[in-house]
Amino acid sequence: MPLFGELLRTYRRRLHLTQDELAAKAGVSVRSVRAVETGQNSVARPSTVRQLADALELDGQAREDFYHASAGARRTTEADRPQPAQLPPDVATFAGRTEYLKQLDGLLAAVGSSPTAVVISAIAGTAGVGKTALAVHWAHAVADLFPDGQLYVNLRGFEASGSVMSPEEAVRGFLDALGVAPTRMPTAFAAQVGLYRSLLAQRRVLLVLDNARDAEQVRPLLPGSPESLVLVTSRNDLTSLVAVDGAWPLTLDVLSTEEAQELLAGRLGAQRVAAEPDAVASMIGACARLPLALAVAAARATGSGFPLTTIAAELADAGRRLDVLDTGDPAGQVRAVLSWSYAALQPASSRLFRLLGLHPGPDISLAAVASLAGEPAAKTRSRLRELVHAHLVAEIEHDRFAFHDLLRAYATELTLAQDSGEDRQTALVRLLDHYVHNAYTADRLINPHRGEIGLPLATPAPGAVLNDFANPPMATAWLAAERRVLLAVLEAAAGAGLDRHACLLAWSLDTFNGRQDRWHDMAAMGSIVLPAARRLGHVGALGYAHRLRSHAAIMLGQHDEAHGHLHQALDLYQHDGDRRMQALTHQNLSVLHSWRDDFEAALDHAEQALALARTGDSTADTVKGLNAVGWCHAHLGRYAEAIAHCEQSLSGFQQLGEGYGEASAWTALGFARQGNGDHDQAADCYRRAIELWREHGDEYRRADALDKLGDSLEAEGDHEAARAAWREALDVLIDMDHPSAEAVSAKLLA
Repeated sequence: MPLFGELLRTYRRRLHLTQDELAAKAGVSVRSVRAVETGQNSVARPSTVRQLADALELDGQAREDFYHASAGARRTTEADRPQPAQLPPDVATFAGRTEYLKQLDGLLAAVGSSPTAVVISAIAGTAGVGKTALAVHWAHAVADLFPDGQLYVNLRGFEASGSVMSPEEAVRGFLDALGVAPTRMPTAFAAQVGLYRSLLAQRRVLLVLDNARDAEQVRPLLPGSPESLVLVTSRNDLTSLVAVDGAWPLTLDVLSTEEAQELLAGRLGAQRVAAEPDAVASMIGACARLPLALAVAAARATGSGFPLTTIAAELADAGRRLDVLDTGDPAGQVRAVLSWSYAALQPASSRLFRLLGLHPGPDISLAAVASLAGEPAAKTRSRLRELVHAHLVAEIEHDRFAFHDLLRAYATELTLAQDSGEDRQTALVRLLDHYVHNAYTADRLINPHRGEIGLPLATPAPGAVLNDFANPPMATAWLAAERRVLLAVLEAAAGAGLDRHACLLAWSLDTFNGRQDRWHDMAAMGSIVLPAARRLGHVGALGYAHRLRSHAAIMLGQHDEAHGHLHQALDLYQHDGDRRMQALTHQNLSVLHSWRDDFEAALDHAEQALALARTGDSTADTVKGLNAVGWCHAHLGRYAEAIAHCEQSLSGFQQLGEGYGEASAWTALGFARQGNGDHDQAADCYRRAIELWREHGDEYRRADALDKLGDSLEAEGDHEAARAAWREALDVLIDMDHPSAEAVSAKLLA
């Protein structure tokens, strides 16, 4: 239940009022009260909040808390998950489709007219016919009618690589866009769908589900709110979605001759098109009136400056060369047009286009393209510019590129036919080395004292581009920008049998995902890496894969699964005699038992970890072990032992210059001193921790320290300072949509 709704219910019950009675007393609708209390709508207008506060007879601090909770709910809805605007850019030269646009306009009247049904339009049509362009163009035109936002996803239903997006991945992506913190992401897919639909309830949102394979891929993404409208595009008819879910079918045909002329005029200029009508007619026929093919042809005409008669002749010649590939489907003629445009490229650019078919997507940076090509970035940018001008690749943002799935399929087809297996493998290794080495370097910057996987990092292949990260924030920013790509690359590495790359890449992403609370990403990585590590037969990689699976399982509440993986890892390390990895695994077991509130078992594993760490040469492991032992002692009420261990840990982290670890030591030391009754000293510890957590951008742990600071100040009798700390903690937790917000709010209400 949303925080504001719980608060409203609490105050209402104190006055022994029913929802109807409160609504009557406040002069608001019963529906508004019920919507807020049940979570159907966590936001009330400021005027409604004032009326409710008056009806509840709130004044002083209680009224302030009520307003604060209301503002928090509004921030959560209007800032964190508000109005996502995910639509791709509109096509500047969109042409025709008037009748189809009118049919889509007709859907608007049905939005909200039924108390249960969501309005769906299923746009079907062949590849390259302009389904996405139509959906996006219309969505931009009506976006203002959907003030709660527009969601977009490319479901990759017909990727040549077979990497179709799962409904699970799509739902999690939408939950991210709606501001759901990873800590609030449910474990079960059904619960994720339930949360997604709850967030869209009573909201007016436009969704574009692009490039769907079938109805089963789409159904979990359909909201339950009648206020929303969904556009689905697919090469298939999605008959099941029409029959079962009430979708409105719309089958998109090729352009009419007049619309095709309009498209060419928009791209080439009306005067040029009017001057050579026969050539234009020939071009339109050769392109089968498909928008994608016409766009490529127009790009060739613009880039070359040739007369349109020359372009038409080239097109006709390309079509004759590839007649054998034409199955009668208009998409077959797209291949002919693409082959002609491809043939017009400089050799180096055509090679680059082919190699791009090896990248798993969804998009690619200039540095990664340069690695794939094995050429300097400046040369690669020039080749990419030629591909962009030919409409074979799109620059979706500065130095970041993507292309239509039909173009990806064509590039993949070409590289398999024209490039040797050795050349493809060499290019793929360069690409993977780019990602693995950069991710590894980034991880070393943000977590310099972390234990190694035990799998040596090979020298990067010649031509792989290595980034120069000046500082940890730059490293973190790169990992964040490449997060989705890196997951796809990891899967591609394992699929290509490059298991060493897969294991090293997963290891390099561990710290980032852990500090970002991306447990579902970690679970997905673990399911890929564990088989790869088994194939590799490397003890360190296999032990790490088990620990990775356990880490995600602990945080997702799958504690029995985590326990099994950790003991498998421990057995491997013990058999191999790797005492450092044994120590780290015992630390993981300590964390697992802490989550189970079994601090005796947690302490036992923490002490075993510390003993093992002291036999090695890693000061960082010993320092972390001291802090873990101190933390467990504090939870068991053994405060003197806790303080002694935490003070040693703090000193060690300071000597190492490890700010993140120092923040955790200050927090643990504050908790121990607080338990010991030294509230003033505890408050000082928490203040030190708060500043360090702020410096390292860990907002949840900063909020946790603020919450504990409030407890210490309250125990000292400084009630106003305590409430100020709790309010700041609550602000952070509300902004994160973290479940701990409710406990902090309860302290403010007490």
